[in-house]
Amino acid sequence: MFDPDDLEEIRSKKSEWEDEQVEPTLERFGERQEQFTTDTGGQPVDRLYTPADVADQDYEEDLGFPGEEPYTRGVYPTGYRGRLWTMRQYAGMGTAEETNERFQYLLDQGQTGLSMAFDLPTQMGYDSDDPMAQGEVGKSGVAIDSLRDFETVFDGIDLSEVSTSMTINAPASVLLAMYIALGDQQGVDRAELRGTIQNDVLKEYVARNTYIYPPEPSMRIVTDVFDFCAAETPKFNTISISGYHIREAGATAAQEIAFTLANGIEYVEAALDAGLDVDEFAPQLSFFFASYNNILEEVAKFRAARRMWAKIMDERFDAEDPKSKQLKFHTQTAGSTLTAQQIENNVVRVAYQALAAVLGGTQSLHTNGKDEALALPTEESVRTALRTQQILAHESGAADTVDPLAGSYYVESLTDDLEDEAFEIIDEVDDRGGMLRAIDQQWVQREIQDVAYDRQQDVESGDRIIVGVNEFQIEEEEQAMDLEEVTEEDERRQIERLESVREERDQEVVEERLAAIRDAAQSDQNLMPPLIDAVKAYATVGEICNVLRDEFGEYKGGGAV
Repeated sequence: MFDPDDLEEIRSKKSEWEDEQVEPTLERFGERQEQFTTDTGGQPVDRLYTPADVADQDYEEDLGFPGEEPYTRGVYPTGYRGRLWTMRQYAGMGTAEETNERFQYLLDQGQTGLSMAFDLPTQMGYDSDDPMAQGEVGKSGVAIDSLRDFETVFDGIDLSEVSTSMTINAPASVLLAMYIALGDQQGVDRAELRGTIQNDVLKEYVARNTYIYPPEPSMRIVTDVFDFCAAETPKFNTISISGYHIREAGATAAQEIAFTLANGIEYVEAALDAGLDVDEFAPQLSFFFASYNNILEEVAKFRAARRMWAKIMDERFDAEDPKSKQLKFHTQTAGSTLTAQQIENNVVRVAYQALAAVLGGTQSLHTNGKDEALALPTEESVRTALRTQQILAHESGAADTVDPLAGSYYVESLTDDLEDEAFEIIDEVDDRGGMLRAIDQQWVQREIQDVAYDRQQDVESGDRIIVGVNEFQIEEEEQAMDLEEVTEEDERRQIERLESVREERDQEVVEERLAAIRDAAQSDQNLMPPLIDAVKAYATVGEICNVLRDEFGEYKGGGAV
């Protein structure tokens, strides 16, 4: 900390500088705009930051050293000097065969982890031949109906050698059961399986709407996964508490932190209410954030989130295991910032966003393909996206020292400001009875929608410049690139494969195992063991989810029906 007399002298010299240097310059040239704010408009940006802006900061208490509380500077002592972040490109093509080809390609190109995207029917717990799935099979990711599809997706891929992230929420337990069943097939010790399921149902009610069951039984399924995996798959992250979709829905950086950590609080409380010990399951919690264009705001956001989670787990839940207090997170570059106009600009946007994630200390990273505003990314565009990470890792120097922007007066001040604002929002959530009630009251949704509306107004008025969209346009621009396409023929073949599975399996065994799931749902038995038994008999995603629909009901935005 600076001596108070030194700080007073700095404040005095800053005032002189403003009078003698800034005012004459403003009279001659002015400034580009009346007010400067961070990218999401959440924080005002001052012209100059000095030690006086971080005068109250205590190094040991507020920053500390990497690998030590409060983890502001990172959860690992050596940062990326020992091991780089996991380069985990999100991929899921229309069919299982195409997804396997893309996975094999990415691994050959140097990717270090797999990330699996599912089509909308799978995310909603419908089989490909369900009327609700018509026209959507394979469109936003791979169609998964049964374990047979998983066998195809991972053909030739040893689960003991890869870490796999699955972006799946309401049916997450079913897809996890398939992954475990496939590991059993391959002879992989369950304790060695590595990866993450998103499994974050709360943010579905807030931002994405791919929910199935009402909140209460959904939380029960989540805590069953926590309990099962703590004992059976200790290296597998049981949830990826996602701020990404909250931010993509329009939230500010402070709202992204606050609502994400508030969801985390809700999951921890649900697990404790179910009788779990905090230090048994908390080390397997992980988080998922977006990275936007304002590099310094994003770095500050990641640092603030780490410090906040350490405080929350220590002060609110009395966690003792250091791993329970370490916020580990995956980052994806911001899909909503990609533009259909001048799509080559998206390569630049993604590179800056990736830089922010690395400077902020992410544990794994997905970089978007430049064409994702238009379609699933092509092989060429995912290669460029992956190369962006590899250049960042091996050529930029950003990975060579831990928390390189620490000590910046601006970054430290912004970290503090974001933390203060985010804790204020969490206090409001607490006053409303927690995230479940705040979501049910539509308060969270309204807060995000208001910000998104204001931002769109700024874009339409030209107050916020989007290069190539509302400024620096090209007249009569033509897109000169191939796009990935999922056809009706792909959908037909997927349905035929599903029908083949149903013909070949032992239907009597399937019925017995679906009945076992129903029995577990009606009791307090953990759902995971019967789910694994069912998928091993080739019961389908839709069949399993329909059993749970019968028992738990469906959520329609206003309650169970």
